Amino acid sequence: MGKNNIMKIISHRGNINGRIEEAENRPDYIEDTIRLGYDVEIDVWIIEDTFYLGHNEPQYMVSLNWLNERKDNLWIHCKNIEAMEWFNSLYDTYNYFWHENDTAVLTSKGYIWSYINKFIKGGITVCPNYIQVPNYILGVCTDYPDLY
Repeated sequence: MGKNNIMKIISHRGNINGRIEEAENRPDYIEDTIRLGYDVEIDVWIIEDTFYLGHNEPQYMVSLNWLNERKDNLWIHCKNIEAMEWFNSLYDTYNYFWHENDTAVLTSKGYIWSYINKFIKGGITVCPNYIQVPNYILGVCTDYPDLY
């Protein structure tokens, strides 16, 4: 599938040419990826009113200002209930979502966010590895956005 057939190409945790686990969700890694023109899916925790990035645990503290300056390029995966409650209190300021083992969820901006390699018409599919995707999906979240 050609790059022009996919409306949204989202970097998975800042990766652009494959997974670099030790860099994922690191603020400078995310910033570099945004500067390259990509949106980025990030993992956000809120612990005692402090924002953190990190997949399996809160690792990198970020400020509210940091999130605000990049909000138009972020797809925020809330990693704990506190994060979900906080983002939900702001209505549609951010594009955020929560999921665990769901096939698909809706983001706060009304996008369908589907599980790994589950293709839903008009949805965003998480495809960590590069694969051919059907042209009826809206986009992909991947560790290989440069290949799309």
